[in-house]
Formats: sequence, C-alpha cells, structure tokens
Amino acid sequence: MSTATLSPCDAIGAHRLGPRVGTSPSAQLRAARIASSPQSRDGRFLNVEPMVMKVGAMVQGLFTRSRQSVPSHVLPVVRPSDVRLTAPAHAPRVTWFGHSSLRLEIGGLDVLIDPVWGERASPVSWAGPRRWYAPPTALDDLPLPDVVVISHDHYDHLDQHTIVTLAVRHAQQRTANGAMQRGSRALRFLVPLGVGAHLEHWGIAPEQITECDWWESQQIGGVTFTCAPARHASGRSLLDRDATLWASWAITTSAHRVFYSGDSGMTSLFHDIGERLGPFDLTLMQIGAYGQGWPTVHLLPEQAVTAQEALRGRAMLPVHWGLFNLAYHSWDDPIERLQAAHTGSRALRDLPLLTPRPGETIGLDGAGATRAWWRDR
Repeated sequence: MSTATLSPCDAIGAHRLGPRVGTSPSAQLRAARIASSPQSRDGRFLNVEPMVMKVGAMVQGLFTRSRQSVPSHVLPVVRPSDVRLTAPAHAPRVTWFGHSSLRLEIGGLDVLIDPVWGERASPVSWAGPRRWYAPPTALDDLPLPDVVVISHDHYDHLDQHTIVTLAVRHAQQRTANGAMQRGSRALRFLVPLGVGAHLEHWGIAPEQITECDWWESQQIGGVTFTCAPARHASGRSLLDRDATLWASWAITTSAHRVFYSGDSGMTSLFHDIGERLGPFDLTLMQIGAYGQGWPTVHLLPEQAVTAQEALRGRAMLPVHWGLFNLAYHSWDDPIERLQAAHTGSRALRDLPLLTPRPGETIGLDGAGATRAWWRDR
C-alpha cells in the first residue's frame, strides 16, 4: 500500500520495521546540496583538520582495557513521576538523560537533542553497546517536543525507534478526534546535511525536516538554531562512511545562548564558534569515549576544558558519558578527569561545572547540581 493513502500516524508506522540503517542521501535536491557544500568532496564529507587513527593502539586497547568500564553499582537515576504535564519552562532548563540525550527548554520551545531511548546503540537488537539503566523517563511519558536536534547519524545519537515513536505521538496529538488541532505545531527535525535521508526513509515527512550545512541558521519562534562545525565522522554501515555531515549546534535567544558540541575531537574551530556565536551561558560538552587509537575523534576531558575557554562558555554540563560502554577507559574516568582539569583551570575554576544525575532537570545556573553523585555506593 502506498503511504500516500495512509493517515499521518499510519504512514510513519509503516516504516517502523524498516531497516535501522536508514538510507543513503541520494535524492536529487539533497545530492545537489551535498555536492555544493564546502565540506564535501566526491560525495563524502571531510574535516577541516584530518582525523588521526592509530590501529596499533586500538588493538592494544583490547588487551589493556579497564575492568571498570561498566559501573558495578546502581546509578542514582532521577525518575520524574509526572513529567507529561510539564510545559516548557519560562526560564531555560535542561534535563540530561544520560550519554548525549538532552531536553532543553528555551524561548518557549521544548527541544530534544540527540534523543536515544533504545536499549542498544547498535544497528541490531541482539548485540552492541547496551545501556546501563532504563531511560529516566519513558518515551511515552516524555512531554512532546517542538524540535528535535540531531548532531550526526551514529547510533548513539540517532535512534530509529526513538525518532519514529516521537513522530507517531506527535501525529496522533495533531489528528486527535479525526481533525487537525487548531494551533498545534508540527514536530520539526533539524539535522546536518544528508541525515534527513534516514528520517525520510523511516516515514518522517520531508517538510518536517530541515538539513543544515555548517554556519546555517534556522529560526523557530524566538529561538535561533545554528549548525556549527565539529571534527568527527559519520555513517551507519560499512558502505556510507562520511556520507552525511556531522555538526555541533548553537541554540540561542535574545537572552540566552547554549552550545552543544555533538561529538568532536579537539579543533581550532571551537575558537571560531566562540567568536561568531558566543559567549555561551551553557555548554553541553562531549567528554567520554576517547582512546589512544582515535585521539582526534572525541575530546579528552582536559581538551573539553580548553574548548570551553575557546568557546567563551560560562557553565559547562558534560555529556557523552554515563550510559554506554564505548571505549577502553573506566566508566567514570571522563568525569573524574574533567573535574580535575576544570578545577585546575584559572579561567574556569570559579565557573559552574554542572553534574546533574541522569533524569535531573536544572536551570542554567545549575543550582545544587554540582555534587559528585557517581561516587555514591
């Protein structure tokens, strides 16, 4: 049956069982945009500063990896009892759900960033990195977002089940009682170039998807979303490496400025971002899943501190840790090293390092969210 004859909910649901790898960005318009991107060459995206991979160190890491790569105790997860009725706060707030999944309430919008509610960060359900705890809030209890922001298409940042479930719930709400609810807003997806192909293959309407190149901005309500550079990679199979763009994001209003690093190795581009889009009231900085075999793929905790200074950030909330085992280091090594580096930074030591528990909602001032909860046993 053609999806053109289905309701919005059915059209999305028809793709629930489709390939989790999505599809390659081959549509004519998308291909033209990719070909014209300064970041693209011969159908592949490139970093401004090349990546460095050390195969020998990767192999060695298999034999020297930490025995504490997974926590041996139950982590203190905050589980809200009634978040469904929680409207976007007037003052900006952020909720960290573990790893890089975030809810940002800003400018009257409810924004989800890299939401991953799946059991594994993997193309298959029977293997791959498995989450250490259930999502702090069930996906069906999560307040419906206005905007979903994606940094890149790796499985720990783009989850098919989560995207489809959010789209179906949104479509059901808008078509309640058989008629479009007056004043209801369509769910928007903001993604880097090429990533929209995955979403379209999963049944998301093209008009809901906006693909951005670096430095391009989209205005939604009173909030500006700017796709910014990062130093990373992309791909959901062996055949599509770097076929889609990776990015960081600046999310700003006239009163507040928030930066999300996505995944990135250390790069001089952080200084450019800070000069063009900063200063930032809050940065959401990747700190985990680093290794000697891939020194330029992910920030080291100490590099996150250096990047924070370049970004002209005030408060920092570390992400990309505390949920999946994606590297050889101990599970709490990222946050312990970050704390030490932050304390040792003359520029940052008096500024907030926010460490909310998974599921905890805090304001941008981070009041009360600086305790070392991961040390609790």
